[in-house]
Amino acid sequence: MTRALVAAIPSPASGSIDLGPLRLNAYGLMIALGVIVAVRVAGRRAAERGITDTDGFAAIAMWGVPAGVIGGRAYHVLTSTESFRGNWVEALYVWKGGLGIWGGILCGVIVGLWKARRMGLDPLWVLTCAAPAIAVAQSIGRWGNWFNQELFGRPTDLPWALSVSGATAVEAGYPAGTTFHPAFLYESLGCLAIAWLLVAIEKRRDPARGRLFAHYVVLYTAMRFFIEGLRIDPTREAGGLRLNQWVSLAVLSAAGVLLLVDRRRSRGVAQGSTVSTHE
Repeated sequence: MTRALVAAIPSPASGSIDLGPLRLNAYGLMIALGVIVAVRVAGRRAAERGITDTDGFAAIAMWGVPAGVIGGRAYHVLTSTESFRGNWVEALYVWKGGLGIWGGILCGVIVGLWKARRMGLDPLWVLTCAAPAIAVAQSIGRWGNWFNQELFGRPTDLPWALSVSGATAVEAGYPAGTTFHPAFLYESLGCLAIAWLLVAIEKRRDPARGRLFAHYVVLYTAMRFFIEGLRIDPTREAGGLRLNQWVSLAVLSAAGVLLLVDRRRSRGVAQGSTVSTHE
């Protein structure tokens, strides 16, 4: 264990960052930084396609991000009600962590697309431009979990194991000094890989507008299924799988079916068009 502690990734002693006289909540700061980077990435992609620009995506984010935060918190509270019984006011403490990605993406995307339509933009092209940017935002935002000493997995002695405070380890049910899988880091790196893969898919296959977002959903849910299996924080389970693993499988299946059906339909259209030209 001593050797593991020497090589382990240390956790911050505080969940805040001091900038001179200012003390900022690190969790919120990471989310805000992720949003800023995502808006710039998506805006640049949209400008290249002549759809909108960074200011346009910023206007969409002004509506989509708050909706995503509300949806993410609602999902977390609804799936972890036992953690808030007797003190429901803590359900409002977003800065302490606890944003369910499923509720966040669902509400954020729905409201964002509504705003895009109000602006006269094609919602499916907006989704295409936003897909890699969302993955980048998630990658950055996950570092907020590092500051909060949360989202870690089972104990491990690997050189990149995460070291948390003694109190955090004991609260998780393990002796002080135990090191854990840095699940937040795995997801952060995985999201960066997904962003790269989405751009590669776009260059190679040139999917129809909106389909790149379905690819994002497939890739993210597949990754999340395995990372979720490492986590040890309490949650609802069924059939030996955590709730979010079941959600990952359901969303992955739906997105996969959508892509499969769309691919077959596209082939049919292409074949019909070829015959028509020949005649």
